[in-house]
Amino acid sequence: MSVAPRPAVPAKPSSSTPNFAHERNDSVSTPPPPQQTVYDRSLARKRGEVSLSAFAYIFSEAVQYCHSRSKDVSELEHRLNLLGRHIGVRVLELTVLREGKNAKRETRLMPMLQFVHTHIWRTLFNRPADSMQVSTEEQLQYMIIDHRPLVTEYISVPRDMSQLNCAALVAGIVQSVFSAAQFPCKVTAHSMGTDEFPDRTVYVVKFEDSVLKRV
Repeated sequence: MSVAPRPAVPAKPSSSTPNFAHERNDSVSTPPPPQQTVYDRSLARKRGEVSLSAFAYIFSEAVQYCHSRSKDVSELEHRLNLLGRHIGVRVLELTVLREGKNAKRETRLMPMLQFVHTHIWRTLFNRPADSMQVSTEEQLQYMIIDHRPLVTEYISVPRDMSQLNCAALVAGIVQSVFSAAQFPCKVTAHSMGTDEFPDRTVYVVKFEDSVLKRV
């Protein structure tokens, strides 16, 4: 009589052998990289990335803020000028940083005027100023002319404040740039519109007598 073979019985896993069939997946997923903010960007980038609509809104709010704390047009322009002076030093530092190895500290007046006319204006408005003139009436007085000032393009001036020129803020920036470069001066903005350029603004730069020896 033959005996049929018994079927093989699978061995039970020992207590020392891990059971991979029931092992939990405890792997930790890698978190996504943090989003880059404006503070993470390189200051050396030369392309302007400021939204025009954002600038117009912020500048309008700044004008309204100064207006609410001013008694007349003269005081309003003075407050805008002071606001610009806080910006000017930072604009000078940023412009020199972006120049890199080509940066040069100007020690004479005419090269410094050309630096402001070209490089500072390009940093602020992505283009140089339209022209620069020497005053024939007073010594150490120069004029930087902007045919289409951006700061007056989106400002509606009421009739009772027709003398207001919001480019006083840019005048403060220019004054601060010159002063930080050791060319003390006073800068004022004047509306001198023409038929072709109704918003034409002239920035009158009057240097102190100590600058005379650096002409």
